[in-house]
Order: sequence, then C-alpha cells, then structure tokens
Amino acid sequence: MPIPAEYQRATDDFYKVLLDARNMAGLESTHQTYTMIQGVLQTFRRRLSIKEVILFAGALPPVFRAILITDWNTDERKRPFENRAAMTKEVQSLRHTHNFSPDNAIKIVARALRKNIDEAAFDETLAKLPEGAVEFWQLG
Repeated sequence: MPIPAEYQRATDDFYKVLLDARNMAGLESTHQTYTMIQGVLQTFRRRLSIKEVILFAGALPPVFRAILITDWNTDERKRPFENRAAMTKEVQSLRHTHNFSPDNAIKIVARALRKNIDEAAFDETLAKLPEGAVEFWQLG
C-alpha cells in the first residue's frame, strides 16, 4: 500500500495552517503561532475524556494529532467547557512569558484549521463530543 497522502503532505499542510493562523493573529513568527495552536489544542483536550480525545484526533491532520497528544497527562482531571474568555486565558497561560496569543486565539486557530481541512467531517466529529465542543470551534 502506498503511503497515505495525508502523511506525505503532513508538514506542508501543517505549515499552511501555521501561516494562516500567524497572519490572522498578526503574530511575528511561526514559533509564536505554534505556541498559540498548542495552547488551543491543549485547552480543548482538557475538556475531553481519553476516548473523546482519540475520536477528535481522527478529525485532525497528522501534525495536529501529534500536538494534541504531546505532553498529555492522562491523569489530569477533565475540566468543564467555560466561557470563551476563561478558556482563552488558559490558552495564554502556556509558556506565558513567551505566549503572544491574542484574545481571539481560539477563533483564529479554528478559522485557520477549518480553512485547511474537511469541515464537514470535522463538524461531524465535534457533534459526537460533549456539549461545548461545537461552540469551542465555532467562528462566530
């Protein structure tokens, strides 16, 4: 069997999202953008069970799957979905002295990701997750 195309293009596809998010956020580097993306994914992950994280990972491109599960403490207590401001503060707390995530970081990452994936499949997966998951990834 040939290597699946999503794995062959993984770095290029990740970089497209990284650049889109960087430009939307007005950040100066892809390093700053990576921290923002990692913060958003970790913030979302903390609100899911292990089974739900695995399900969600399947809707993401390969590099995002890796970021989602990297440094995952599976013993961490599951958190509830909160208002956007509280979850944004959580995003901004990752490497806080080097985190330049704007107050609309979650929306920016959602927009950049959605621009570069199969949105229908993504939304289908989100609908299987707990209440709050769909709202987390909404653009409005």
